Parts: sequence; structure tokens; C-alpha cells
Amino acid sequence: MARLPRLDLPNIPQHVIQRGNNRQACFYQEKDYKAYLNWLKYYSLKENVAIHAWVLMTNHVHLLCTPRKPKAVSLMMQGLGRRYVQYFNHSNQRTGTLWEGRFKSCLVQNRNYLLEVYRYIESNPVRSGMVNSPAEYPWSSYQINALGKRSDLATYHEQYIALGQSEAERQHSYSTLFKSKVVGQNEPLIRKSVSRGGVLGDEKFKSAIEAITGRRVTSVRRGRPKTVVDTKSI
Repeated sequence: MARLPRLDLPNIPQHVIQRGNNRQACFYQEKDYKAYLNWLKYYSLKENVAIHAWVLMTNHVHLLCTPRKPKAVSLMMQGLGRRYVQYFNHSNQRTGTLWEGRFKSCLVQNRNYLLEVYRYIESNPVRSGMVNSPAEYPWSSYQINALGKRSDLATYHEQYIALGQSEAERQHSYSTLFKSKVVGQNEPLIRKSVSRGGVLGDEKFKSAIEAITGRRVTSVRRGRPKTVVDTKSI
């Protein structure tokens, strides 16, 4: 059965995951992380993709990005993936594949869900037990978004900018998101959406995506269809 084309629309954010083949490590040394981020910057500029958040884990990568043209994310990930594999194999005197097939992605609704994905991505090292706070992990965008570290890779999304009138206010509001009592509430939904290549958003957003793409993205209840009753006859 042929795979369906990716849901890919310009100016709608995407959550992207790229995993190492058989869960093998994609990064061995500090220079590997730096090389990946360097090529991410190059290909995101080349393909016109805004990068909002990221985390480089030992054996996988999360990105939150917005393409400005059709197929931009796919072109970025293809170029980045090939270039990094060439570097990684040469640097570590190895051959063969590195990535686990195609990357996974889903569309993300700006309202209600985008900042949840920011938090989900940058909290990954904490969930994995690698650090106690996202601020301690150097290979994510948390230090940029919450602590004001300068970066020429990150592009602030309008939802992030709306967190405050000044940089300090935005950073404070953003860091507060990670202390909320409802942290993790939507984690299963985020994981499910990206693993299935679907849409993360409310029903209105999903209906709008269906209208644009002609593909069903809303869930269909199993069982017999409900009988339609003509209320005029009652």
C-alpha cells in the first residue's frame, strides 16, 4: 500500500522527529551536536524554514518549525540528513545508514497547542532523566527561549512573542510554562499526532486542514452510523 503524502502546508508549524536507526546514537561527541546545528541552520535558510524550538537527544531529534513554501521541511530534512550522515560516517570511520527511514511530522495549530509543543520538545531531557531542569541541557532551544541566550538559528514564533511586551517579560512567561501544574497533560496527544503524521489541534482546525488538503484528519467513530431523525415529523 502506497504511503500517503505528508501533510505539508506553508506557514503552518510542524513538529518533526528524526530517530536513529534501531535507536542507535546519532551524536557521540560535542562536535557532533555542533555540526548538526550548523547544518540545520544552513538548510533551514536554504529552504526557507523558520526554526522555533529543538532538542538534540542522544539517538533522536525534535524540531518545531514553520515552512514558508510547499515541501520546504522535506527538502530541509533531506539535505540535512544526507550532509550529517556524510560528516558522521567520516568522523567516526563508519559506513551505512544512520537514520530510521523517513522522519515523522505533524501539523500544529498555533492557538492552544504550539506552546505545548515548545514545552514538550525542550522538556525531553528532563523526562529522560538526563537533567533536572531544561536549563541544564545545552543542546536544546530552552536557553534561547527562556534565558535569552543569543542564537542565529532560532526564529521567535508570533505565539511566543505574544507572551510579553519585552524580552525579559517573554522569557519569564515562557519559563513559567514549564512550572505549570498541567505540564504533560497533552503529552500523549502530542506523541500520537506526530507518530501518525497527523494534525495537532482542535476540531475546527482539523476541519480546515481537511478542506484545504482533501484528506480526512479527524477521527471517525467505529460502529454503526447513527440514524438521522427527521425532527419535522415528530
